[in-house]
Amino acid sequence: MREVEISKLAKAIVNYSCRIKKDEKVLIETVSTGADLINALIKEIYSVGAYPFVHLQEEIINREIMRGTDSKHSALMAEYMKPCMSNMDAYIGIRGGKNIYELSDISHEKLDAYNINYSKPIHHDIRVNRKWVILEYPTASMAERTGMSTEKFEEFYFNVCNLDYKKMTKALKALKEIMEKTDKVHIVAPQTDLTFSIKGINAVICTGQCNIPDGEIYTAPVRNSINGTILFNIPSVHSGLKYEKIKLTFVDGKIVNAEANYSKEINVVLDTDEGARFVGEFAFGVNPYINIPTYDILFDEKMMGSIHMAMGACYKDAYNGNISAIHWDLIQSHTISNGGGKIYLDDILIRENGIFVLEELKPLNPENLK
Repeated sequence: MREVEISKLAKAIVNYSCRIKKDEKVLIETVSTGADLINALIKEIYSVGAYPFVHLQEEIINREIMRGTDSKHSALMAEYMKPCMSNMDAYIGIRGGKNIYELSDISHEKLDAYNINYSKPIHHDIRVNRKWVILEYPTASMAERTGMSTEKFEEFYFNVCNLDYKKMTKALKALKEIMEKTDKVHIVAPQTDLTFSIKGINAVICTGQCNIPDGEIYTAPVRNSINGTILFNIPSVHSGLKYEKIKLTFVDGKIVNAEANYSKEINVVLDTDEGARFVGEFAFGVNPYINIPTYDILFDEKMMGSIHMAMGACYKDAYNGNISAIHWDLIQSHTISNGGGKIYLDDILIRENGIFVLEELKPLNPENLK
């Protein structure tokens, strides 16, 4: 692994993403990988006079826990973890599992018990109120599913993660201003004609503060405003299943029909709770180095020329009132290779086939962000 790039990434996470200060407590939580990055983070945290704590997990152990858990047990695990998370000033989560399908044979009842009673209170209720960042770690498994050699994927990974986020932040300010003045959003693409309002809801720039890699700007639809149909043309892995060609139909904000290669299973996910059939996020992806799906949401939701929508919980800083135990990002790419698409804000075309066409938004196009 590349020591210089790892050191650069660790410095950016500690000093830019989490803005760690002297005497702060930082929890590093990792699943199955990343020892060299963890060590680089520990050194950097010490260097600013803060205190690192490490929580190591294993993918196959987490699977075994989920196979046998229930609501009572998951709630007890949350009670065990709450004091730890509550006592931290910052959280760094590193993911890098070997098998994205590891949870494919865990029942929805078990996954719901875990997500509702453990993940939601720990990560949606406590962790989000601290400084935090989540990132993936490059593994041979990730390289394999993107069709790259391990060496080539590492090069791709560090280009994606170590880009100039300050430059991207500046470029996104114009889109933020436009979005916060917008009422109606209209998306037109193959098998897609969708409208909704984002009136009165914040637009939030994401450039390395909470996710690595990053490169998006998100808001949320007015909860009951979505009408029409959308086909998400980028596959999405959720709870161990790879969903493809997800097609959702909305009436007054609610998903009334959901189809995919796993139609039965997607409807079970969307029945997790009342909020799961409503949308908590709408976002543009603008990372210029991410031009192919990796089947990892932290990468794919930032794909250049894409938009994504999250089924379930909204964020507090772009609040539309939707509450859920899930937050499932689904992606539609508008590049020509993926069928093209147009986005209108208040009937003005702002992006066509993945390329911003308004003069003030052209700095967001890939050739200007690399």
